[in-house]
Amino acid sequence: MNRIPATVVTGFLGAGKTSVIRHLLENANGRRIALIINEFGDLGIDRGIVEGCAIPGCAEEDVVELANGCICCTVADDFLPTITALLDRENPPEHIVIETSGLALPKPLVKAFAWPEVRARTTVDGVVTVIDAAAVIAGRFADDPAAVAAAQAADPTLDHDNPLEELFVDQVSCADLIIVNKADLLAGDGSDIEAALAPHRRPGVKSIHATHGRIDPAILLGLDAGAEDDLDTRPSVHDGEDEHDHDDFDSFIVSLGDVADPDALETRLLSAVSAHDIYRIKGFVHVPGKARRLVLQGVGARFQRYFDRDWTATETPRTELVVIGKSGMDRAAIEAMIA
Repeated sequence: MNRIPATVVTGFLGAGKTSVIRHLLENANGRRIALIINEFGDLGIDRGIVEGCAIPGCAEEDVVELANGCICCTVADDFLPTITALLDRENPPEHIVIETSGLALPKPLVKAFAWPEVRARTTVDGVVTVIDAAAVIAGRFADDPAAVAAAQAADPTLDHDNPLEELFVDQVSCADLIIVNKADLLAGDGSDIEAALAPHRRPGVKSIHATHGRIDPAILLGLDAGAEDDLDTRPSVHDGEDEHDHDDFDSFIVSLGDVADPDALETRLLSAVSAHDIYRIKGFVHVPGKARRLVLQGVGARFQRYFDRDWTATETPRTELVVIGKSGMDRAAIEAMIA
């Protein structure tokens, strides 16, 4: 029996994973693709964005959301039953795409494909890591990027104290393909970003520059990596640890009323990001007088807004935002600034 290929799409918060997947689904040309989304937080933002673009041929049952925590920490409870259910369908998908949360380490997920329940029926076609080009160049993965770089050069085995650095290193080290997204924001010939990737990428792994996640599906699918069979070549700063926790991160939902002035809301969000340890803000906004739902996404000081679809008859138009940041951030103060 042929094994169904699965592609793991990983990357830091706001790197553009959802944009990559939307473009993939929009250009699937009839190929049956099932999508597993691992949301960090309780609000299904990413699923809503994917469904909101009304992609022809993408049925509701083909989008499965795991919202109970980071996928790399809930493999047995959430991921394995979910992928088994997809494989057990009368008409199973031709390809499975798994979008991890921005806080996930990819290696524990790849390990799950070696479990007896799925090993004979599916394989990891490839791990695709999406990076935010401008954020990497800006050194947002360390408190002192220059000091971290110097320490790494002196001792490549040095552990990283900063959790953002750990995520970046693990996601790049596990990759079979690296997408340098938001390449339009880069200056020069891109040599800086290649230099940043060089210490962590595995030999032979290529990087492709993209804007708005637009990558030909023929490049993303069919990597034929069999990643679950070469785990030893995918180093992790967490190798040898029994489990991985996310105590360094936290998230909460801010529910607001109608937002008559989205510009003013974005100004308040920018102020909150500047004053607090916020990594990502994303959600939906209801603008009075507008039949369509406004999607809002922000990483650092960069925000994006667009109307994606009409509110449905079964939905109550609302404004809900997920705030993801450093553990211990002042929720009350942030909510007061945003409201």
